[in-house]
Amino acid sequence: MFSYAFMQRSFIVGVMLAIIIPMIGIIMINRRTSMIGDALSHASLAGIGFGLIMGINPIWTSLLVCVIASFAIEIIRRQFRDFGDMAVALVMSAGIAIAAILSDFTPGGTNFESFMFGSITTVSKEDVWIVGVIFALVVAVSIYSYNALLYNAINPTMARLAGINTRRVNIVFTFLTAITVAISAKTVGALMITSLMTIPVATSLLISDSYKKTYVRSIILSVIFMVLGITASFYLGVKPGGAIVLIAIGFMLVIGLINYIYNKSNKRNLSK
Repeated sequence: MFSYAFMQRSFIVGVMLAIIIPMIGIIMINRRTSMIGDALSHASLAGIGFGLIMGINPIWTSLLVCVIASFAIEIIRRQFRDFGDMAVALVMSAGIAIAAILSDFTPGGTNFESFMFGSITTVSKEDVWIVGVIFALVVAVSIYSYNALLYNAINPTMARLAGINTRRVNIVFTFLTAITVAISAKTVGALMITSLMTIPVATSLLISDSYKKTYVRSIILSVIFMVLGITASFYLGVKPGGAIVLIAIGFMLVIGLINYIYNKSNKRNLSK
């Protein structure tokens, strides 16, 4: 499998993405804004469409569109504080509508489809470098701003009282979310990114009793899901995004069942 250059590139990119996506996902879940990732993933398809039509690497146009869309969501949310979900719906609708129109003009429908559900054969050397730079940026900022991101996600008011510049933290997190979603389309698939942001974190919550443990375990689980999904994609000839998500859901169901049985057994022992 690793004798193929495209598989080497896919695994390198896949592991990097598997590390940074849960770093963003755990904050989004704590902020109760996980659907923003879904809106940005749909917006990224519009950027991909522009890139394919213009004949340039779609990652660049996807990055630009995702950054614009992410800040548009934040601006709309501030203008309509009582209707925060509306911003997500508006951006998602606009993104998918533009992508639908652009798909009719892209040179090859299958090319566009590979970005929707991921592909292990389309990852280029340039993509590896782009993902590598963004990976280093997201990891560095996430670790450096670990406490600020955590406090701001859990309780923005307390974060402000603690002296944290919540506005700056929100801007940084919005930017990191946008670029993470934008670079994930080729390997994971634009329509599957939100699943990889939430499922590893949800699975980790079942077996963790602290934020730090959830943070670390969600990354470990994400890497496992990614490696197994890409391997399944190669040997079974299926889309990597679908394989990754199904494996992740399977793991979550098994861990959830084991956790349920374990807790029920403990309750019985305590009652005796």
